[in-house]
Amino acid sequence: MEGNLNQMLLMWGIVIFFSVFLKKLSVRMGLPMLLAFLFLGIVFGSDGVFKIPFENYSLAENICSFGLIFIMFSGGFGTSWKEAKHISKEAMVLSTLGVVLTAVTVGLFCMLAFNLSFSWGLLLGSVIGSTDAASVFSILRSRKLNLKDRTASLLEFESGSNDPMSYMMTLISMLMIQGDLSFGQMLGMLFAQVFWGLSVGFVVALLTQYLMRKVDVSGDGFDFVFVLGSAVTAYSLSSVLGGNGYLSVYLTGMILGNGKIKEKKEMVSFFDGLTGLMQLVIFFLLGLLSKPSVLPHVAFQGLIIFFFLTFIARPLSVFLLMRFFTSSKNRNFLISFAGLRGAASIVFAILAVESLGSGDFLFHLVFFIVILSILFQGSFLPKMAGRLDMIDDQSDVMKTFTDYTEQKPVQFIEFIIPEGHHWAGQLIKDIITPPDTPIILVERNGEKELPRGDTKIQEGDRVVIGSAKSTMASDLDIVELEVDRDSVYANKTIAEIPRDEMARVLLIERGKEIVIPNGNTTIAVGDILVIYRLNE
Repeated sequence: MEGNLNQMLLMWGIVIFFSVFLKKLSVRMGLPMLLAFLFLGIVFGSDGVFKIPFENYSLAENICSFGLIFIMFSGGFGTSWKEAKHISKEAMVLSTLGVVLTAVTVGLFCMLAFNLSFSWGLLLGSVIGSTDAASVFSILRSRKLNLKDRTASLLEFESGSNDPMSYMMTLISMLMIQGDLSFGQMLGMLFAQVFWGLSVGFVVALLTQYLMRKVDVSGDGFDFVFVLGSAVTAYSLSSVLGGNGYLSVYLTGMILGNGKIKEKKEMVSFFDGLTGLMQLVIFFLLGLLSKPSVLPHVAFQGLIIFFFLTFIARPLSVFLLMRFFTSSKNRNFLISFAGLRGAASIVFAILAVESLGSGDFLFHLVFFIVILSILFQGSFLPKMAGRLDMIDDQSDVMKTFTDYTEQKPVQFIEFIIPEGHHWAGQLIKDIITPPDTPIILVERNGEKELPRGDTKIQEGDRVVIGSAKSTMASDLDIVELEVDRDSVYANKTIAEIPRDEMARVLLIERGKEIVIPNGNTTIAVGDILVIYRLNE
């Protein structure tokens, strides 16, 4: 048992190691990173080089569904509502009615082209009805694809929020195939999915925000763990109540990501990394589950369905629904082309295979369509945006994410007023500070105050000063020196150390303490001296 576990850990370590190099290679070649993960899985799979047998659809579904929780949460958490609110109506229409129209259109086409029943055609259309947030986010960020008319925000919001509708349509079509669904039951299930999905997501997000304000969970990463717990809670509670867990977790992520919580920018980076890891796991697992020898048998149907989906079904739904909004023809064409399929489609296909016992044909068909979508649309999306004159050099796509911050030339300096300091007892208006360095915050006994001119400074106050940030002077170097027993600095005061006209001690790091020295400060063994030195 232990040997099998070690072998599995070794395999995952090798996979993660190679993924780093594949990411660099994919960027140079202009190919989406997700293809590299799929390729790795295929290489390790039963038809690949390492020939690892893996056919456990149930395990794959559980692992992938768990990964999707964090991918969808991260999608909501990283989407800036400030930018998205301007296109929210368009995005919500596309992520709901757009998915339904796409699924029905593809279902009717499959019924006519391949002599399938409408229920099976609708199942296929539902599985591939949503666009992939991870793929869209990755391309927009990595290529810095700045698009006109808030198109980037629209694509992000739509792709991040349309998986729940695709999931609902998949469940409905599976129940239709099994003959267990009347029209009244379908409406009831839809209502429960939406009602509980929205309600649970909203309540969990507000409760999380409240607890993070009232209970100090910061420090040592526990605030990150707390937010992760809210994502899992939102999904599981909604699912238990009969709601759409993916809808809940996306809504929870969006509310938290756009709310006032500590270390939000760091959390966005954390969830980006977690999403990348989940993508690696999901796509590697899907590649491992696939059998390339089966792909030629689904290639003909896959090519036809892909071209119909990409050039007819998706554009038809986009152009039809965008008639209700102000949107140019070029913008609609780009929105249509940017409908990449990804992990969610394959995971929903696994769900259908596991529930219906339909063999692996559906899985490999969807797998083939997703590969085509990532390879074709993912590679040519930047060029298509250029051809349609939708590139906007005056905007910044990074503003559409909640970790975006404007670079302002401001820095802050803080210190505690020591006993006997000449500022103690003075009014702020009487204190002479360097030019353009106002005192902007005073904290006394835990109470923070935005000071005015008549605010009196007292001993023990924490004072924050704002100043213009400048670049490092080119004629100065900063060096660090650790003091050992043989150092000429050891156990001497600043005034006693050998004089160097070219260097001065700026500060001393003593354990966790930072000391700003004066002539009487004694340097101890183990201190780290931060020295600024004049370049010759």
